[in-house]
Amino acid sequence: MPIKVYHDIYRNEIQLPKNPLKVLNSYIILGEDRNLIIDTGFNSEECKASFMAGLKELDVDLSKTDLFITHLHADHSGLAATLNKEGMTVYTSKKDGEMINEMSSEAYWEKFESYKKIFDLEKDHVSFDDHPGYKYCTKEPIAFTALQEGDILQIGDYSFDVVDIPGHTPGQIGLYEGKHKLFFCGDHILDRITPNIAFWEFDEDSLGTYFKSLKKVKQYEVEHLFTAHREPVKDYRRRVEELYEHHQKRLKEIIGVMESGKETVRDIAANMHWELRYDRWEDFPNPQKWFAAGEAMSHLEHLVFSGKAEKTYRKETLHYKLIV
Repeated sequence: MPIKVYHDIYRNEIQLPKNPLKVLNSYIILGEDRNLIIDTGFNSEECKASFMAGLKELDVDLSKTDLFITHLHADHSGLAATLNKEGMTVYTSKKDGEMINEMSSEAYWEKFESYKKIFDLEKDHVSFDDHPGYKYCTKEPIAFTALQEGDILQIGDYSFDVVDIPGHTPGQIGLYEGKHKLFFCGDHILDRITPNIAFWEFDEDSLGTYFKSLKKVKQYEVEHLFTAHREPVKDYRRRVEELYEHHQKRLKEIIGVMESGKETVRDIAANMHWELRYDRWEDFPNPQKWFAAGEAMSHLEHLVFSGKAEKTYRKETLHYKLIV
């Protein structure tokens, strides 16, 4: 059953079976002429049933409803193609929208396989077959309407400003309502858990970009921060500081691991501390190895961008060393 979190705004909890995140907070904003839904859950029958049950409970007319996708990850965009075919306008950023469409093809994931060599994950025999991004993404392209900072969405009494908040993904966007001081931030800021900041591409410092987005959002006046997972964040400025400090500690930890002689992304990730119930890297499920390697890589690349580390290739595998 959707939970009312503000006037004409409801949180629809979408169950994410067999996933550590457990639930996605999808939001329904009701208006006289048009409604807006924020994020969808995985492309799975379980998520679709959970999603639709919430809409039915509120008697939401899909023909008068649009969809806002905060970012490309499958737990946020998985049902976008299905809803697109129902006639919904799908809003997202140009960058993440294009990536959602790329990820709907097998060719993208075959290219993704090359990162096993780059990360040195071949020794773990990982595959993308059980990666949730592959299993639960939309399987066909969506006709999306691209939004960028400065655009405005008017829903009922609310006038939402689109805000660019890249970091977690290259093109994550949020919605800010200045009059009521509301912010829908996707996975940008989460309570109790930290958003995964992964490597995107070599000409982008994803962690550095995330730091800039955190600093930017900290300047907003927000009384209700609606996040995509867990509970709403009560003191978001304090949480911003905690997230920044978390990644500073991560960077120090990685430097310590590198000083011990570890050089590849996989070996560095395997010697970091992760909030998981597994004691050994060998026991990590394949998806968690991908996520851990991606996060380690973003921090290593940040050290390179900061002039504190350098990298070289050896037989298609990256090796990182500190600059003394």
